[in-house]
Amino acid sequence: MSKTTVSANQAESKMASHADAIGHGNSPAAWTCVLVMLVGALISSIAFVIASTPIFVGGLVVMVIGLIVGFVMRKAGYGVGGSKLQNNGH
Repeated sequence: MSKTTVSANQAESKMASHADAIGHGNSPAAWTCVLVMLVGALISSIAFVIASTPIFVGGLVVMVIGLIVGFVMRKAGYGVGGSKLQNNGH
């Protein structure tokens, strides 16, 4: 077997099928991240239209803060499969 055939066979075995759960990030961390980033995008969009560079940069900063908030919430257990979201029988 050639290297290309082996590589193609390995790639096929690693490909996702339609039966696999892909986890769309449906978690409080993901929703918070997206919501904060949308607010930042709205701020930047309005600033772009009114030609205000400081407000535009402020919107970009809000988007970066959204990423950080999402990451911190995921590490705190509010991400997909996080410890805070597990059913503990109560």
